[in-house]
Amino acid sequence: MRKTVKDFRNAKGQRLVYLTAYDYPTARLAEAAGVDAILVGDSLGMVVLGYPSTVPVILEEILHHTKAARRGAPNTFLVADLPYLSYATLDRALSSAERLLKEGGADAVKLEGGEEVAEIVAGLTRAGVPVLGHVGLTPQTASQLGGYKLQGKRPEEAERILKGALALEAAGAYGVVLEMVPTALAKEITERLSIHTVGIGAGPHTDAQVLVFHDVVGLYGEFKPRFVKRYLEGGRLIQEALTRYAEEVRQGVFPGEEHSF
Repeated sequence: MRKTVKDFRNAKGQRLVYLTAYDYPTARLAEAAGVDAILVGDSLGMVVLGYPSTVPVILEEILHHTKAARRGAPNTFLVADLPYLSYATLDRALSSAERLLKEGGADAVKLEGGEEVAEIVAGLTRAGVPVLGHVGLTPQTASQLGGYKLQGKRPEEAERILKGALALEAAGAYGVVLEMVPTALAKEITERLSIHTVGIGAGPHTDAQVLVFHDVVGLYGEFKPRFVKRYLEGGRLIQEALTRYAEEVRQGVFPGEEHSF
């Protein structure tokens, strides 16, 4: 049975599993594997659409992929990312969230930022929109943070991230993603918050973990972050299969009698 926001609010201290999925077959696999939540992240811009970053992703693209993921995983809690600038104002955030929940079938939305977006989060939650926060490395504004680097190493950075997480909790977020922060900081934030934390590159002490599907199964070879564990070299296996297919067609091996009418 699909989890509810209340389930996640009551899940403090549990070991929850989030995984990205952007289409029908991947979402089906994720649901069959029993993940607790699927994230239609704007990471689809890089791993599916071939953009150099998440910044070019638009709401229509997130909506398109959210619909597909929902069809593939009708019984799994589904979170959809609000793409860059789609929540620059509360009116825009409400409009974007309305489409993702009503048209896309999402159960919640995720947005990036700490204290600077707390008012937006509060407005969304007042309107009944479940919100998952995101602090630490925020890919939509990575250039302002010096690139895709560990955040929170310096005391002032750690304090900013902690305050951001606390502000999101106070604004009504049901959980907070901690990305690319030191293990000790993630542990402190997890202990300070009453809502659950979702780690990605944040060590073992968060309440949940999330990874990008394409990283887990080896379908995205451009780079491999240190925090990723590959459970399958899927890209290599698929490439080998496609190469064999092409060879068999050229050699006249495929199709054979068993494939013909």
